[in-house]
Amino acid sequence: MIDIDYLNFLENILTDNRKEKFLKVLETRTKHFTIAVEDIFQMHNTSAVMRSCEVFGIQELNVIEQRYGKSIDKEIAMGAQKWVDINTFDSITNCVDTLKDKGYQIIATTPHEGDCLMDDFDISKPSALFFGTERDGLSEEILKRADGFLKIPMVGFTESLNISVSAAIIIQNLTSRLRKTNIDWHLSDDEILEKRLAWAKNSIKDIKRIETRYFIDNPKSVL
Repeated sequence: MIDIDYLNFLENILTDNRKEKFLKVLETRTKHFTIAVEDIFQMHNTSAVMRSCEVFGIQELNVIEQRYGKSIDKEIAMGAQKWVDINTFDSITNCVDTLKDKGYQIIATTPHEGDCLMDDFDISKPSALFFGTERDGLSEEILKRADGFLKIPMVGFTESLNISVSAAIIIQNLTSRLRKTNIDWHLSDDEILEKRLAWAKNSIKDIKRIETRYFIDNPKSVL
């Protein structure tokens, strides 16, 4: 449960423009779609995918680190890590199970028998869109457990795109279509409060000192 008094305290430190920007951005955020990347060897590609999530309003990025335990490239992410929730998993199984338990269908973004072109994809169902490695594509486990397959229509000689480019194209297409529907794709009221608190904390320098002082002065408050 969010401590509203604490949230108000932090937001009073922010400028009015900052607070208004938070509310405006949160109106466009969604968890209807979530993105998952699998063992990306070149970490700058994960950072670029995260940036696309932030720009096009996807709130959560799921990163499987089964083989390569690398950190987000903050320079390429350009601050997106402050606004997008990063969920890390140590195995494919754990990631897929968790997303299925949350109600997502698993969609593998790869050409496959029975695949669906991007513009024909049914956006009504909450979907976790999986992107594979640059070198090997998606693993067999994800392909076997996928509920569907999605591909970008291509008309040239080249049969594949860099993962960060593919993710940007698909995320932009699906989120743009989603916002034109009557589907309930917005964050819940509780999720919006959680993000307001997290973003306020991410925006305030020396937040640890301010936070410590607040709870000393308000011992009955809880995070």
